[in-house]
Amino acid sequence: MKITVNGAPAELGASRLDAALVELGYGEAKIATALNERFVPATARPQTTLSEGDRLEIVSPRQGG
Repeated sequence: MKITVNGAPAELGASRLDAALVELGYGEAKIATALNERFVPATARPQTTLSEGDRLEIVSPRQGG
């Protein structure tokens, strides 16, 4: 399926958010996710399904002040 990941087109075989993150190389990384501008908590990722044309944002935490 074709979706947008962090503003770039991507084609994924996964239909659930948790599997998509593994496919994209994030695995068990500590990240924040938003699907179609809505925050998705880590605990909800296994139940979150993806659809053609969805927009996924992945943000990694940064240290600093």
